[in-house]
Amino acid sequence: MRSGPALPGAARCAGIRSGCAAATIPARASVRLAASALLVAGAVAAGETRAQGAEPPWPSRALRMIIPFAPGGAVDTTGRLVSQRMAESIGRPVIVENRAGAGGMIAVEALLKAPPDGYTLMVGAAGVLATTPAGQERPIYDPLKDVEPVSLIATFPFVLVVNPALPARTLGELIRLARAKPLELANATTGQGSATHLVAEYLSLAAGIRLTHVPYKGDNPAASDLIAGHVSTGMLTPIILVQQIKAGRLRALAVTSPGRFGPLPEVPTVAEQGFPGFAAESWHAVVVRAGTPRELVRRLNAEVVRAVREHPDVRAALESAGGTVVASSVEEFAEYHRSEMAKWRKVIRAAGIKAQ
Repeated sequence: MRSGPALPGAARCAGIRSGCAAATIPARASVRLAASALLVAGAVAAGETRAQGAEPPWPSRALRMIIPFAPGGAVDTTGRLVSQRMAESIGRPVIVENRAGAGGMIAVEALLKAPPDGYTLMVGAAGVLATTPAGQERPIYDPLKDVEPVSLIATFPFVLVVNPALPARTLGELIRLARAKPLELANATTGQGSATHLVAEYLSLAAGIRLTHVPYKGDNPAASDLIAGHVSTGMLTPIILVQQIKAGRLRALAVTSPGRFGPLPEVPTVAEQGFPGFAAESWHAVVVRAGTPRELVRRLNAEVVRAVREHPDVRAALESAGGTVVASSVEEFAEYHRSEMAKWRKVIRAAGIKAQ
């Protein structure tokens, strides 16, 4: 039987018998020791790398609050107030970043490009977070999959108003008039596919009437044309309407909230006037990018809720803008968000609305 080729060490032992074993054992031991040393060094290096790359406990740096509109509007005011109070609570700056344009989608893109680490938030309204993507044939994002709900902050009603010259003092009278003259009544909203447009169509579908849609670039120009008599009716936000209504320049027929609106307690809801369960509101809420760890979402929720509930100035600002403070849990907002998306998708399909 042939043996395999002798190893160099074995060849040396053949010629030098005495001390051969003593010579080879330390060599093997040294190899094992060297290997062990490499393993230990590798483990230490890996541990140092992990320690250097680990994210410190949240919050270790400034947060960013993205706002989808220009400074000065209702959503901007809400975002700045919440950001200020959050910064005081967590001991870190919360930097406000206005990213206006494209119906809020520029802000959404900025949010979705940020890491899901709890340091970038967005405060948005119903349009950005529900109605606009619901009405787009190819939305740039899915509000139910691409963002995580943090907290609903407040809800805001819409008010159905008419020019005082119109012979309608109740919602029922307006409906009878519109049924008698289909498409003859011009209805002002804040734009094609806007929340006010969707609410007007929602009511028209419920009442079985057809109005001619006249889109404007905001509440102010729409209200001005209503007062001037260029259009007959309008579905608008209440913040600029209250004084006009109290002065008699506009007549309020209904509010779309589930309950009556505090500044106009004499105006009945749509639900009270023959449409049980009818409710349509705008809302402000805070979201983060999908994939943000659940424990951070809950921590952010606690900070947003604290900012709204524990500071009278935040509550007063929201209420003065016509809002009802909510400050919900993560689960409550998630359920509300799903219901809003389902509602407005149904209205958009039924009314054949195309977003612009």
